[in-house]
Amino acid sequence: MQRTPLALLNLIHDRKKFLTSMAGVAFAVLLMFLFTGFKNALYDSQTQLLEKLNGEIVIINRLKENMFVPRSFARRRLYQAQAFDGVEGAYAIYLSDARWKNPDTRKTRPVRVIAYNPSDPVLPMPEVLARQQDLRLPNTAMIDERSRDEVGPRETGVVTELADREIRIVGTFSLGTDFASGNGNLIMSDQNFLRFFANRGPEEEERSFATADIGLLRVTPGTDIDSLVQTLAEGLPKDVLVLPMEGPEGFIARERTYWEANTNIGFVFSLLTAMGFVVGIILVYQILYTDVADHWSEYATLKAIGYDNAYLFGVVIQEAIILSVLGFIPGFLVSALFYNLGAAVTGLLFKMTLARVVNLYLATFIMCLISGAVAVRKVQRTDPAEVFGL
Repeated sequence: MQRTPLALLNLIHDRKKFLTSMAGVAFAVLLMFLFTGFKNALYDSQTQLLEKLNGEIVIINRLKENMFVPRSFARRRLYQAQAFDGVEGAYAIYLSDARWKNPDTRKTRPVRVIAYNPSDPVLPMPEVLARQQDLRLPNTAMIDERSRDEVGPRETGVVTELADREIRIVGTFSLGTDFASGNGNLIMSDQNFLRFFANRGPEEEERSFATADIGLLRVTPGTDIDSLVQTLAEGLPKDVLVLPMEGPEGFIARERTYWEANTNIGFVFSLLTAMGFVVGIILVYQILYTDVADHWSEYATLKAIGYDNAYLFGVVIQEAIILSVLGFIPGFLVSALFYNLGAAVTGLLFKMTLARVVNLYLATFIMCLISGAVAVRKVQRTDPAEVFGL
Protein backbone atom coordinates (compact mmCIF):
# COMPACT_ATOMS: atom_id res chain seq x y z
CA MET A 1 0.00 0.00 0.00
CA GLN A 2 1.47 3.33 -1.09
CA ARG A 3 1.95 5.83 1.72
CA THR A 4 1.33 9.56 1.46
CA PRO A 5 4.66 11.44 1.48
CA LEU A 6 5.53 13.02 4.82
CA ALA A 7 6.06 16.43 3.16
CA LEU A 8 2.51 16.46 1.79
CA LEU A 9 1.05 15.32 5.12
CA ASN A 10 2.85 18.17 6.87
CA LEU A 11 1.30 20.67 4.50
CA ILE A 12 -2.29 19.41 4.42
CA HIS A 13 -2.81 18.41 8.04
CA ASP A 14 -4.12 21.92 8.72
CA ARG A 15 -6.36 22.71 5.73
CA LYS A 16 -6.81 26.37 6.58
CA LYS A 17 -3.08 26.96 6.90
CA PHE A 18 -2.49 24.96 3.72
CA LEU A 19 -4.89 27.14 1.72
CA THR A 20 -3.27 30.25 3.17
CA SER A 21 0.13 28.93 2.10
CA MET A 22 -1.08 28.30 -1.44
CA ALA A 23 -2.56 31.81 -1.54
CA GLY A 24 0.78 33.31 -0.47
CA VAL A 25 2.67 31.55 -3.26
CA ALA A 26 -0.08 32.37 -5.77
CA PHE A 27 0.16 36.05 -4.82
CA ALA A 28 3.91 36.09 -5.52
CA VAL A 29 3.28 34.32 -8.84
CA LEU A 30 0.60 36.86 -9.72
CA LEU A 31 2.98 39.75 -9.04
CA MET A 32 5.65 38.28 -11.30
CA PHE A 33 3.16 37.51 -14.06
CA LEU A 34 1.69 41.02 -13.95
CA PHE A 35 5.00 42.87 -14.03
CA THR A 36 6.53 40.72 -16.76
CA GLY A 37 3.21 40.81 -18.58
CA PHE A 38 3.10 44.59 -18.77
CA LYS A 39 6.74 44.75 -19.86
CA ASN A 40 6.25 42.19 -22.63
CA ALA A 41 2.91 43.72 -23.64
CA LEU A 42 4.54 47.09 -24.27
CA TYR A 43 7.31 45.53 -26.36
CA ASP A 44 5.10 42.98 -28.14
CA SER A 45 2.64 45.73 -29.04
CA GLN A 46 5.42 47.60 -30.84
CA THR A 47 5.97 44.71 -33.23
CA GLN A 48 2.45 43.33 -33.67
CA LEU A 49 1.84 45.34 -36.87
CA LEU A 50 5.17 44.17 -38.31
CA GLU A 51 4.31 40.56 -37.57
CA LYS A 52 1.13 40.89 -39.61
CA LEU A 53 2.84 42.33 -42.69
CA ASN A 54 2.95 39.86 -45.56
CA GLY A 55 6.58 40.03 -46.62
CA GLU A 56 10.01 38.60 -45.93
CA ILE A 57 12.23 41.64 -46.58
CA VAL A 58 11.88 45.30 -45.60
CA ILE A 59 13.38 48.44 -47.17
CA ILE A 60 13.55 51.64 -45.10
CA ASN A 61 15.41 54.94 -45.06
CA ARG A 62 18.88 54.35 -43.65
CA LEU A 63 18.29 57.10 -41.07
CA LYS A 64 15.02 55.59 -39.82
CA GLU A 65 15.74 54.52 -36.23
CA ASN A 66 12.40 52.83 -35.70
CA MET A 67 9.28 52.11 -37.66
CA PHE A 68 7.44 55.25 -36.63
CA VAL A 69 10.13 57.86 -37.22
CA PRO A 70 8.81 59.95 -40.17
CA ARG A 71 11.68 59.31 -42.57
CA SER A 72 10.75 58.12 -46.03
CA PHE A 73 12.78 56.88 -48.99
CA ALA A 74 12.46 57.25 -52.75
CA ARG A 75 9.76 54.92 -54.03
CA ARG A 76 11.83 54.14 -57.14
CA ARG A 77 13.98 51.97 -54.86
CA LEU A 78 11.08 49.53 -54.82
CA TYR A 79 11.00 49.43 -58.62
CA GLN A 80 14.74 48.82 -58.61
CA ALA A 81 14.40 46.06 -56.02
CA GLN A 82 11.69 44.33 -58.02
CA ALA A 83 14.16 43.84 -60.86
CA PHE A 84 16.33 41.51 -58.74
CA ASP A 85 15.96 37.76 -59.15
CA GLY A 86 13.98 36.28 -56.26
CA VAL A 87 11.80 39.34 -55.61
CA GLU A 88 8.18 38.43 -56.35
CA GLY A 89 6.60 41.74 -55.37
CA ALA A 90 7.51 45.12 -53.91
CA TYR A 91 4.88 47.16 -52.08
CA ALA A 92 4.85 50.64 -50.56
CA ILE A 93 3.42 51.34 -47.10
CA TYR A 94 2.66 54.85 -45.85
CA LEU A 95 2.40 55.93 -42.23
CA SER A 96 1.30 59.19 -40.69
CA ASP A 97 -0.24 60.58 -37.52
CA ALA A 98 -3.41 62.63 -37.88
CA ARG A 99 -6.03 64.33 -35.73
CA TRP A 100 -9.17 62.22 -35.34
CA LYS A 101 -12.34 63.87 -34.08
CA ASN A 102 -14.44 61.86 -31.69
CA PRO A 103 -17.91 62.01 -33.31
CA ASP A 104 -19.60 62.04 -29.90
CA THR A 105 -17.50 64.46 -27.85
CA ARG A 106 -16.04 66.40 -30.83
CA LYS A 107 -12.64 66.26 -29.14
CA THR A 108 -9.62 65.43 -31.28
CA ARG A 109 -7.09 62.72 -30.60
CA PRO A 110 -4.01 61.68 -32.59
CA VAL A 111 -4.28 58.34 -34.36
CA ARG A 112 -1.95 56.46 -36.68
CA VAL A 113 -2.90 56.02 -40.32
CA ILE A 114 -1.59 52.99 -42.24
CA ALA A 115 -2.05 53.13 -46.01
CA TYR A 116 -1.21 50.98 -49.03
CA ASN A 117 -2.73 49.90 -52.31
CA PRO A 118 -5.67 47.62 -51.41
CA SER A 119 -4.73 45.41 -54.36
CA ASP A 120 -1.36 44.64 -52.75
CA PRO A 121 -1.22 41.67 -50.33
CA VAL A 122 0.26 43.79 -47.55
CA LEU A 123 -2.09 43.01 -44.62
CA PRO A 124 -3.84 39.71 -45.33
CA MET A 125 -6.19 40.03 -42.35
CA PRO A 126 -9.60 38.51 -43.21
CA GLU A 127 -11.57 41.57 -42.11
CA VAL A 128 -9.33 43.85 -44.20
CA LEU A 129 -9.46 41.62 -47.28
CA ALA A 130 -13.26 41.63 -47.06
CA ARG A 131 -13.29 45.44 -47.35
CA GLN A 132 -10.86 45.92 -50.23
CA GLN A 133 -13.50 47.41 -52.54
CA ASP A 134 -14.86 49.73 -49.85
CA LEU A 135 -11.37 51.05 -49.12
CA ARG A 136 -11.08 52.18 -52.74
CA LEU A 137 -13.99 54.58 -52.30
CA PRO A 138 -13.06 58.23 -51.67
CA ASN A 139 -12.64 59.39 -48.05
CA THR A 140 -13.04 55.97 -46.46
CA ALA A 141 -11.05 54.01 -43.89
CA MET A 142 -11.22 51.09 -41.48
CA ILE A 143 -10.78 51.60 -37.75
CA ASP A 144 -9.06 49.43 -35.19
CA GLU A 145 -11.74 48.05 -32.89
CA ARG A 146 -9.13 47.84 -30.12
CA SER A 147 -8.52 51.59 -30.24
CA ARG A 148 -8.91 53.47 -26.97
CA ASP A 149 -12.34 54.65 -25.84
CA GLU A 150 -11.25 58.27 -26.36
CA VAL A 151 -11.64 57.92 -30.12
CA GLY A 152 -15.36 57.28 -29.74
CA PRO A 153 -17.46 54.68 -31.59
CA ARG A 154 -15.39 52.06 -33.42
CA GLU A 155 -17.94 50.69 -35.82
CA THR A 156 -18.89 50.64 -39.46
CA GLY A 157 -20.85 53.65 -40.65
CA VAL A 158 -19.26 56.27 -38.38
CA VAL A 159 -18.76 59.60 -40.15
CA THR A 160 -16.38 62.11 -38.60
CA GLU A 161 -13.24 64.11 -39.41
CA LEU A 162 -9.64 63.11 -39.93
CA ALA A 163 -7.06 65.85 -40.42
CA ASP A 164 -9.95 68.34 -40.74
CA ARG A 165 -11.49 66.37 -43.61
CA GLU A 166 -14.63 64.23 -43.56
CA ILE A 167 -14.05 60.50 -43.40
CA ARG A 168 -16.40 57.50 -43.32
CA ILE A 169 -15.63 54.21 -41.58
CA VAL A 170 -16.36 51.21 -43.80
CA GLY A 171 -15.16 48.43 -41.53
CA THR A 172 -13.20 47.39 -38.45
CA PHE A 173 -10.12 45.28 -37.79
CA SER A 174 -8.28 44.13 -34.66
CA LEU A 175 -4.72 45.26 -34.04
CA GLY A 176 -4.16 47.23 -30.82
CA THR A 177 -2.24 50.22 -29.54
CA ASP A 178 1.47 50.75 -28.89
CA PHE A 179 3.91 53.52 -27.99
CA ALA A 180 3.36 55.33 -31.29
CA SER A 181 -0.36 54.81 -31.75
CA GLY A 182 -1.45 55.54 -28.22
CA ASN A 183 -5.07 56.01 -29.24
CA GLY A 184 -5.63 53.74 -32.20
CA ASN A 185 -5.10 52.91 -35.87
CA LEU A 186 -6.79 53.50 -39.20
CA ILE A 187 -6.25 51.67 -42.48
CA MET A 188 -6.93 53.43 -45.78
CA SER A 189 -5.97 53.15 -49.43
CA ASP A 190 -2.92 54.93 -50.81
CA GLN A 191 -5.22 57.10 -52.93
CA ASN A 192 -7.17 58.26 -49.92
CA PHE A 193 -3.90 58.81 -48.09
CA LEU A 194 -2.91 61.23 -50.83
CA ARG A 195 -6.21 63.06 -50.45
CA PHE A 196 -5.67 63.53 -46.73
CA PHE A 197 -1.93 64.13 -46.83
CA ALA A 198 -1.41 65.87 -50.15
CA ASN A 199 1.90 67.35 -49.08
CA ARG A 200 3.50 63.92 -49.22
CA GLY A 201 4.21 63.98 -52.97
CA PRO A 202 4.72 66.47 -55.80
CA GLU A 203 1.57 67.47 -57.65
CA GLU A 204 2.95 66.46 -61.03
CA GLU A 205 2.98 62.81 -59.94
CA GLU A 206 -0.75 62.53 -60.29
CA ARG A 207 -2.31 60.39 -57.58
CA SER A 208 1.00 58.75 -56.80
CA PHE A 209 3.82 59.13 -54.31
CA ALA A 210 7.49 59.92 -54.82
CA THR A 211 8.33 58.42 -51.41
CA ALA A 212 7.27 55.60 -49.10
CA ASP A 213 7.75 54.97 -45.40
CA ILE A 214 8.27 51.21 -45.58
CA GLY A 215 8.98 48.98 -48.53
CA LEU A 216 7.73 45.43 -48.23
CA LEU A 217 9.20 42.70 -50.44
CA ARG A 218 7.81 39.25 -51.04
CA VAL A 219 10.26 36.67 -52.32
CA THR A 220 9.67 33.72 -54.62
CA PRO A 221 9.36 30.36 -52.84
CA GLY A 222 12.69 28.65 -52.23
CA THR A 223 14.73 31.86 -52.30
CA ASP A 224 17.53 32.21 -49.74
CA ILE A 225 16.34 35.32 -47.92
CA ASP A 226 19.69 36.15 -46.29
CA SER A 227 21.51 35.94 -49.59
CA LEU A 228 18.88 38.08 -51.30
CA VAL A 229 19.09 40.68 -48.53
CA GLN A 230 22.86 40.85 -49.07
CA THR A 231 22.45 41.16 -52.83
CA LEU A 232 19.88 43.95 -52.47
CA ALA A 233 22.00 45.80 -49.91
CA GLU A 234 24.95 45.75 -52.31
CA GLY A 235 22.93 46.55 -55.43
CA LEU A 236 20.64 49.34 -54.20
CA PRO A 237 21.84 52.90 -53.46
CA LYS A 238 23.13 53.42 -49.93
CA ASP A 239 20.31 55.76 -48.90
CA VAL A 240 18.19 52.74 -47.97
CA LEU A 241 18.61 49.89 -45.50
CA VAL A 242 17.59 46.35 -46.48
CA LEU A 243 16.60 44.00 -43.65
CA PRO A 244 15.00 40.57 -43.35
CA MET A 245 11.66 40.73 -41.59
CA GLU A 246 12.54 38.03 -39.06
CA GLY A 247 15.68 36.70 -37.40
CA PRO A 248 18.12 38.14 -34.84
CA GLU A 249 19.17 40.87 -37.30
CA GLY A 250 15.70 41.36 -38.72
CA PHE A 251 13.36 44.34 -38.79
CA ILE A 252 11.14 42.99 -36.00
CA ALA A 253 14.09 42.32 -33.68
CA ARG A 254 15.55 45.75 -34.53
CA GLU A 255 12.29 47.45 -33.60
CA ARG A 256 12.01 45.63 -30.28
CA THR A 257 15.66 46.31 -29.46
CA TYR A 258 15.19 50.02 -30.14
CA TRP A 259 12.38 50.34 -27.58
CA GLU A 260 14.18 48.16 -25.05
CA ALA A 261 17.32 50.29 -25.31
CA ASN A 262 15.66 53.70 -25.45
CA THR A 263 13.02 53.42 -22.75
CA ASN A 264 13.21 52.67 -19.03
CA ILE A 265 10.17 50.43 -19.11
CA GLY A 266 12.17 47.21 -19.23
CA PHE A 267 14.30 48.17 -16.22
CA VAL A 268 11.32 49.34 -14.16
CA PHE A 269 9.21 46.24 -14.74
CA SER A 270 12.22 43.92 -14.37
CA LEU A 271 12.91 45.55 -11.00
CA LEU A 272 9.29 45.11 -9.97
CA THR A 273 9.41 41.46 -11.06
CA ALA A 274 12.54 40.95 -8.95
CA MET A 275 10.72 42.53 -6.01
CA GLY A 276 7.85 40.09 -6.52
CA PHE A 277 10.41 37.26 -6.49
CA VAL A 278 11.87 38.51 -3.19
CA VAL A 279 8.39 38.89 -1.71
CA GLY A 280 7.71 35.30 -2.70
CA ILE A 281 10.89 34.09 -0.99
CA ILE A 282 9.87 35.85 2.22
CA LEU A 283 6.31 34.50 2.10
CA VAL A 284 7.34 30.91 1.43
CA TYR A 285 10.07 31.11 4.08
CA GLN A 286 7.52 32.21 6.67
CA ILE A 287 5.22 29.39 5.61
CA LEU A 288 7.91 26.71 5.84
CA TYR A 289 9.51 28.11 8.98
CA THR A 290 6.13 28.08 10.72
CA ASP A 291 5.58 24.49 9.60
CA VAL A 292 9.00 23.49 10.91
CA ALA A 293 8.33 25.22 14.23
CA ASP A 294 4.94 23.49 14.57
CA HIS A 295 6.56 20.09 13.97
CA TRP A 296 9.80 20.69 15.82
CA SER A 297 9.24 17.86 18.27
CA GLU A 298 8.35 15.45 15.45
CA TYR A 299 11.51 16.35 13.55
CA ALA A 300 13.51 15.90 16.75
CA THR A 301 11.95 12.46 17.21
CA LEU A 302 12.95 11.47 13.69
CA LYS A 303 16.52 12.53 14.41
CA ALA A 304 16.46 10.64 17.71
CA ILE A 305 15.49 7.38 16.01
CA GLY A 306 18.20 7.66 13.41
CA TYR A 307 17.07 9.86 10.51
CA ASP A 308 19.88 12.16 9.43
CA ASN A 309 19.86 15.81 8.35
CA ALA A 310 19.80 14.86 4.66
CA TYR A 311 16.44 13.12 5.09
CA LEU A 312 14.94 16.03 7.02
CA PHE A 313 16.34 18.46 4.46
CA GLY A 314 14.62 16.42 1.76
CA VAL A 315 11.26 16.62 3.57
CA VAL A 316 11.33 20.42 3.79
CA ILE A 317 12.53 20.78 0.19
CA GLN A 318 9.71 18.49 -0.96
CA GLU A 319 7.27 20.80 0.83
CA ALA A 320 8.78 23.74 -1.05
CA ILE A 321 8.41 21.94 -4.39
CA ILE A 322 4.80 20.98 -3.66
CA LEU A 323 4.01 24.60 -2.77
CA SER A 324 5.67 25.81 -5.98
CA VAL A 325 3.35 23.61 -8.06
CA LEU A 326 0.11 24.04 -6.12
CA GLY A 327 0.65 27.79 -5.67
CA PHE A 328 1.66 28.37 -9.29
CA ILE A 329 -1.55 26.96 -10.77
CA PRO A 330 -4.02 29.44 -9.19
CA GLY A 331 -1.50 32.27 -9.69
CA PHE A 332 -1.30 31.41 -13.38
CA LEU A 333 -5.09 31.19 -13.80
CA VAL A 334 -5.72 34.54 -12.08
CA SER A 335 -2.93 36.12 -14.14
CA ALA A 336 -4.57 34.90 -17.34
CA LEU A 337 -7.76 36.71 -16.32
CA PHE A 338 -5.80 39.89 -15.63
CA TYR A 339 -4.06 39.58 -19.00
CA ASN A 340 -7.43 39.48 -20.76
CA LEU A 341 -8.66 42.43 -18.72
CA GLY A 342 -5.48 44.41 -19.39
CA ALA A 343 -5.74 43.80 -23.13
CA ALA A 344 -9.37 44.93 -23.16
CA VAL A 345 -8.69 48.11 -21.16
CA THR A 346 -5.37 49.25 -22.64
CA GLY A 347 -5.49 47.81 -26.15
CA LEU A 348 -2.00 46.38 -25.61
CA LEU A 349 -1.01 42.88 -26.65
CA PHE A 350 -0.78 40.57 -23.63
CA LYS A 351 0.61 37.21 -24.75
CA MET A 352 0.76 34.24 -22.38
CA THR A 353 3.29 32.19 -24.32
CA LEU A 354 4.46 28.73 -23.27
CA ALA A 355 8.06 29.93 -22.91
CA ARG A 356 7.02 32.73 -20.57
CA VAL A 357 4.87 30.41 -18.46
CA VAL A 358 7.74 27.91 -18.15
CA ASN A 359 10.22 30.65 -17.24
CA LEU A 360 7.98 32.01 -14.51
CA TYR A 361 7.35 28.54 -13.12
CA LEU A 362 11.11 28.00 -12.97
CA ALA A 363 11.38 31.31 -11.10
CA THR A 364 8.67 30.11 -8.71
CA PHE A 365 10.46 26.78 -8.28
CA ILE A 366 13.77 28.50 -7.47
CA MET A 367 11.96 30.93 -5.16
CA CYS A 368 10.51 28.06 -3.14
CA LEU A 369 13.81 26.13 -3.10
CA ILE A 370 15.64 29.15 -1.67
CA SER A 371 12.98 29.56 1.02
CA GLY A 372 13.09 25.86 1.84
CA ALA A 373 16.89 25.83 2.04
CA VAL A 374 16.81 28.71 4.53
CA ALA A 375 13.94 27.30 6.60
CA VAL A 376 15.49 23.82 6.88
CA ARG A 377 18.45 25.12 8.87
CA LYS A 378 16.26 25.08 11.99
CA VAL A 379 15.63 21.37 11.48
CA GLN A 380 19.31 20.61 10.92
CA ARG A 381 20.27 22.42 14.13
CA THR A 382 17.64 20.55 16.16
CA ASP A 383 19.08 18.60 19.11
CA PRO A 384 16.67 15.90 20.38
CA ALA A 385 18.11 16.21 23.90
CA GLU A 386 17.20 19.89 24.06
CA VAL A 387 13.71 19.33 22.66
CA PHE A 388 12.82 16.64 25.19
CA GLY A 389 14.74 18.21 28.09
CA LEU A 390 17.23 15.38 28.42
